[in-house]
Amino acid sequence: MQALPVLQPICCGPETPPLPEEAREELAVRFKALADPTRVAIVNRLAAADEVCVCDLNSAFALSQPTISHHLKILREAGLVESSRRGTWAYYRLVPEAIESLRGALGG
Repeated sequence: MQALPVLQPICCGPETPPLPEEAREELAVRFKALADPTRVAIVNRLAAADEVCVCDLNSAFALSQPTISHHLKILREAGLVESSRRGTWAYYRLVPEAIESLRGALGG
């Protein structure tokens, strides 16, 4: 009978230092905000443009305006998006540093 090869455990390795607690908390909040398919779709739509009017987001989804506002509030509180007002409309854009922190946490 032939012996099976010994597999080496997969490890983060010495080049990946552990995250400080504050960074772990921040990342967890951001990933939790993305735990909803609608919010992922909103972030995806924002990634394709510099900024998007909330009126365009309202028409892009089969959801009520208050529901879209709720999703945007969660994304804003997580630090993933920011907005500015122009007249009666709010324009949303991604926060590049926040998106980069997620990419970095995933090894990208």
